[in-house]
Amino acid sequence: SESRKVSFGLDEREQVRVLQGIRLSEDVVNRMKESPQSKRDNQRSPCSPSGRAPFSPAATGEPRSPTGIQPPMASDSGQKSSAAEQELYRRYEQEHALVQEELLRLAKREREAASEALNMALQWERNNIKEERQRAAQLVLELQGREAELKRQEAFYKEQLARIERKNAEIYKLTSEQYQDAASKAEQWIKRRNTDPVCASLQSEILKCYQENKREVLKCSELAKEYRRCVSTAQKV
Repeated sequence: SESRKVSFGLDEREQVRVLQGIRLSEDVVNRMKESPQSKRDNQRSPCSPSGRAPFSPAATGEPRSPTGIQPPMASDSGQKSSAAEQELYRRYEQEHALVQEELLRLAKREREAASEALNMALQWERNNIKEERQRAAQLVLELQGREAELKRQEAFYKEQLARIERKNAEIYKLTSEQYQDAASKAEQWIKRRNTDPVCASLQSEILKCYQENKREVLKCSELAKEYRRCVSTAQKV
């Protein structure tokens, strides 16, 4: 059977009181349909056989039925209600009990649905918290891994930099030694060249020739040519 959502409450007698409409099951509806004939019989005989009004419990101060309908009582003349009225009241009580049972069943179903929804919400929240914790732990691990990788790269670059600095120092030292050696050799070569005159014998002969032939310097031209050839040869060495 199909039902819809219903809001309900309890009255002062702890009877289920419907606040919004409901759709009862087919079984309850079928049971409630069994009483129309009895209700029509009751409408045709509203008065007691004696012609007097039915007995009213309110006049005597007697308690009412929880359903709001009192069972048939004896009239003032002592006569009891008819069998039809008794049957009608019994059917009404059965219908009322079925309605109360249906409402209680619906209330139980709604409580179970609400509890299930609450449990699902709590479980979803717990799962989200668990996932967040796992994600946070994963992020911590990733950050630790990245930090370790950065430290490893920093140590590698420091080692490479130290190696380059050592190599540069060695190159500078070697270059400095080579420069000093070359400078020393150059200095020694220059000193040696300066202390040893070039073509010294020819230079002396030319000087003597010019002193003896002051008016005829052309006589010393051959010595001059030979001296130039000697100097040129010495420069090529």
